[in-house]
Amino acid sequence: MSDRELQLASDESLPANQGEPVRRPSRRHWIAAVAGASAVLIVAYALLSFWQVHSTGRSDEARPVDAIVVMGAAQYDGRPSPQLAARLDHVVELWSRDLAPTVVVTGGNQPGDRFTEAEASAAYLVDRGVPEAAILAEGTGTTTFESLSNVAGLLGDTGRSVLLVTDPYHALRSKLTAQEVGFEAFVSPTPSSIVTGSTEFRRELGEAAGVAVGRIIGFERLSSLTD
Repeated sequence: MSDRELQLASDESLPANQGEPVRRPSRRHWIAAVAGASAVLIVAYALLSFWQVHSTGRSDEARPVDAIVVMGAAQYDGRPSPQLAARLDHVVELWSRDLAPTVVVTGGNQPGDRFTEAEASAAYLVDRGVPEAAILAEGTGTTTFESLSNVAGLLGDTGRSVLLVTDPYHALRSKLTAQEVGFEAFVSPTPSSIVTGSTEFRRELGEAAGVAVGRIIGFERLSSLTD
């Protein structure tokens, strides 16, 4: 067999791409791959946050604590809005179960208002049998973080475990914020919230975004950026 025939036979025995330059992924391909993986992780994180917001709103962690804390909502000249009244009605039910010696009402007021949300809440609870002596008022906070941070100062070292009452969509952010300011926090969302259907879904989406960001940068900074 001639040298030429030997060379041809040798070439035929090699894999088809043998001897060809190996093509490495380009920088553009690497960037696209990293961007794609990052997008998948972001979407997964967002979906997880939404699921946690939704599921926490459907949970009830009611148990004996140092204080029941009701998050404020709108009031109209001393009369709680239907949304706030639904939260307060749930507080009355929890109070009847002797879960805590103290109820803390929260929420400031809007410019021109004669009453704070806390004042309207306290009057509503007293009218429904909660002793005035058992109610503490935090009437200056205008955000979830401000209110819970002020509550921490109000309760001091004697009140480190709290049961938070709010609407279901707001339960997870309230709980995480309370934990950030030093509480052992549990939630008991009102079962009679007026925020339902598509409105609740939209608010859950907003809360999921807030929770997702707050877990990264902290809820104090989130509050300062969004309010």
